[in-house]
Amino acid sequence: MPAMTAVDADTRAGAGVPGEAVGPLVRGVGVLRRLAEAGGTLSPSALERATGLARSTVDRITATLARMGHVRLDGRDVVLTPGVMELGNAYLAALRLPALLGARADALADELDESVSLAVADLDGIRFIHQATRRRALSVSFRIGDLLPAERTAPGALFAAEWTEADWTRWRARRAGNPLDTHFPALPPRGEPAVPPRGEPGGDVAFTRRVERARRDGWALDDQLIEPGLVAVSVPVRDPGTGRVACVASVVSHTSRHSAADLRTSLLPRLRAAVAAMEDDLRTAPPPEPGPAPAGLAAWTTASKHELGRDFVESLARGLTVLTAFGEGRPALSLTDVARATGLSRATARRALLTHEHLGLVAAHDDRTFTLTPRVLDLGFPPLSRTSLPRLAEPHLRALADRVHEPTALAVLTPDGTEIQYTAGAGASRVLTVRITVGARLPAAATSLGRVLLADTGTPPAHGLTEVRAQGYALVDEELESGLRSVAVPVRDRTGRTVAALNVATHAARRSLEECVRDLLPALRATADHVQRDLHTASRFAQVTPS
Repeated sequence: MPAMTAVDADTRAGAGVPGEAVGPLVRGVGVLRRLAEAGGTLSPSALERATGLARSTVDRITATLARMGHVRLDGRDVVLTPGVMELGNAYLAALRLPALLGARADALADELDESVSLAVADLDGIRFIHQATRRRALSVSFRIGDLLPAERTAPGALFAAEWTEADWTRWRARRAGNPLDTHFPALPPRGEPAVPPRGEPGGDVAFTRRVERARRDGWALDDQLIEPGLVAVSVPVRDPGTGRVACVASVVSHTSRHSAADLRTSLLPRLRAAVAAMEDDLRTAPPPEPGPAPAGLAAWTTASKHELGRDFVESLARGLTVLTAFGEGRPALSLTDVARATGLSRATARRALLTHEHLGLVAAHDDRTFTLTPRVLDLGFPPLSRTSLPRLAEPHLRALADRVHEPTALAVLTPDGTEIQYTAGAGASRVLTVRITVGARLPAAATSLGRVLLADTGTPPAHGLTEVRAQGYALVDEELESGLRSVAVPVRDRTGRTVAALNVATHAARRSLEECVRDLLPALRATADHVQRDLHTASRFAQVTPS
């Protein structure tokens, strides 16, 4: 577990917290941060130890976060859910850079067959806002939202080229107070201070020299600064209006594929060409159309408080909803804007904003507006930003199986379209039941899962599948095996494309065809809606693999 940060100290002791700050909000943010640092799962007892909070406080906070859809209580564990990504999505949508530049980064990764990232400055560190990674046995494991110290990265030198003296002072203080980089959980643990690479001087001198080179050359190199074998080359993407660095694009590899010198000669020219295209995209992008602001949040929190009583911490819920007032076309908001978007009173919105500013999640500006900072990504985003559809679906499949007392499954089509492959499933406690083996394949045309998938793969649909597409489900009666009945529905991505199918299977003696449609289909469709909601949230700015 990382060493205690300044925010943790505030959470534990109340020291340094502004008088108008919302204490439950400070503590709730601390819980989300500890969950994120632990990979997304902790027991209440572990949260109690990690935060220093009383167990009763932890229980009330996690109950509130569960009500908000940010965590789920899974047995003895508290688990982050895709719903918490809405907080990070608000920051990334307001920033616009991932939406405008992500496709260019993905195309460059495909062209070079190397990982490509986009990063922004976060005080004296850098934070990733987009990752296009290669799926190899030996690959880069950084995620969207991960924070790294500036001095151990190539982007850091480029951002530091624009630092003020106050920025340098902050950096030196952090280096002196945390020489082992224990506040950066995305980094491999280090038992002793860094050894300067390749005979370079240590301490401040090495980094300042790299910053001067980056300022002079307009690009920077990471020659195994993070860990042995990892190399990267970076180029700044400049804001067309100000000329300052908006973000930094990097190509990341390892020394078995490219040396540092090879990065300069073979990859840097193509990275520069991609960055030039990115800057053109920023220059020509039309102003964003503001998306719909969240509605009814204040009323929802009040209703939740009435229903759950003291187990629902209304000030925590209202404070977190303030972050979702920001978004696409709403990057900078006044206090009045925030109050109007959330339905909160100005006084409540003001206290929440002051608390978020204290926690580093919101920045206040001279024109009396507020903006989100990259630190919002601390709130659960990294461990969920590299996930899969089966992982998203599994808790919903378990809940469905428990509800209908029948086995459920998730499947995708194989590349040739002739078979389905099971990717997730949940069994039922019955003597006679369907055994679902993840990875198993069956003929697509003979299964309800396959027919749903096949019905949406062609226009017009294949023979006999027109009705399946029209009604939105497939019902198969004892065609694959005597006595086996199943009903399936599609799972669609953000574009409306069918990417998987969900089914419930039963024995013919337990349910008639009419009962399958009347009793199982509504629950199955509701489950598909839950899976799709999580998929749409998780895939807005991050990649969700189908299996």
